[in-house]
Amino acid sequence: MPGSRRKAVVEDGLVILGLVTVQLVGAAYMVFLGPVLSLGIKPLFLVTFGSFVTATLVFPFAVAFEREKWPSRLSPMLMARFLLLALGGVTTFQALLLLGVKKTSPSIASAMPNLAPGIIFIIAACLRFEKVDMMYWYSRAKILGTLLCLGGAVAMSLLQSPSVPPPESPQRLHPFGENLLENTYKDWFIGCLCLFGAVLVISCTMVLQAATMMQFEAPLTLCSITSLLGAFLTAAVQFVVEGRINIGNPVIKLESIVAIAILGGMTTAACIAFQTWAVKRKGPVFVSMFSPVQTVCSGILSAIVLHQMIKVESLMAMFFMFSGLYMVLWAKGKEDFLLTEVASTAISTQLDADIEKPLLS
Repeated sequence: MPGSRRKAVVEDGLVILGLVTVQLVGAAYMVFLGPVLSLGIKPLFLVTFGSFVTATLVFPFAVAFEREKWPSRLSPMLMARFLLLALGGVTTFQALLLLGVKKTSPSIASAMPNLAPGIIFIIAACLRFEKVDMMYWYSRAKILGTLLCLGGAVAMSLLQSPSVPPPESPQRLHPFGENLLENTYKDWFIGCLCLFGAVLVISCTMVLQAATMMQFEAPLTLCSITSLLGAFLTAAVQFVVEGRINIGNPVIKLESIVAIAILGGMTTAACIAFQTWAVKRKGPVFVSMFSPVQTVCSGILSAIVLHQMIKVESLMAMFFMFSGLYMVLWAKGKEDFLLTEVASTAISTQLDADIEKPLLS
C-alpha cells in the first residue's frame, strides 16, 4: 500500500473513531438532560451558560493552533455567516432540542436527528458540495443508504410512543381538568415538532459551516466565535421573552446548576470542535451519517438508567439506520478512492504529454 494511501486510511480510521466517540458522549449527555430539565432549570439559561463555557474552553486552543490562519480583516459577508451559524447552530438548535427532550424522551430526541443526513444530502447536492451522478454506482449507493437511514429514523420516532399510567376509568381527568392521556400526547407531538425543527436548523447550519470553512480555515476559532455569539443571542432572546435572564425555579442548589452547566459546556466544546474539524475534512454529509450511533446508545442507556422499554420494532429500525450508515460510508470511501485514482491518472498523462513535446517549437 503506498504511503499516501496508508496515511489516508489511518486518517479515515481516526475520524470515524472520533465521530463514534462524539456520538457516544452525545447519547450520554442526551439521557442526562432529561432528569436535569425536570429539576426546573430553564432551557435557555442552560444554552446561554453552556455556550459561554464552550467558547471559553475552546478559545485557548484556537489561539495556540490557528492564530496564523486568522485573516487580517473580516469581510461583512463572513461576519454575517458567523452570526447565522450562532443563531442557528447554537441558539435555535439547542433551544428546540432541549424543549423537545423535555416534552418527549431521550430516545426520540436521539432518533430524530437521523433525518439530518437526508436533508443535508439534498441541500449539499443542490449546492454542489456533494457529488451526485446517477451514472455512477457509488452515487446510487449513497442515495439508497440515505433513504435507509431516513426510513429507520422515521420508523423509530413513530414507534416510540409516550408512556402514561393506565387510567382507572376512561373519564379520569388531570387535576387541572384536562385528560391525562390527551395532554401527554399533546406534549409528545409538540416535542416531536420541536425536534424536527431542530433537525432542519442544524442541517442548514452544517452546510453553511462547510461553505464558511472554505474561506475561514480555522475550525476551533469558528467554534469559539459562534459559541460566544450564540451565548449572547440566547441571553438576548430570553431577556426579550421573559424580561430577564431567568434561571427558573430549580429544586437544587446554585452550585450544582453551575457544575451541570460547566460539564455540559465542556462536553459540547469537545464534540463541536471535533465535528467542526471533521466537517472541514470530510464534508457535512459524512459527519451527519453517524447520528444512528447516538440513537442506539441513547436507547440502551435510557433502558438501563431511566428504565425505558426498547421495542423489537425499534431494534429493527436501528438495524435499517446502521445499514444505511454503512452503505453511505462504503460508497464515500470508494468514491474518494476512485476520484483520487482518476486525478493521479490525469496528472500522469499530462506529464507524459509534456515530456513528449519538443523543447523548441
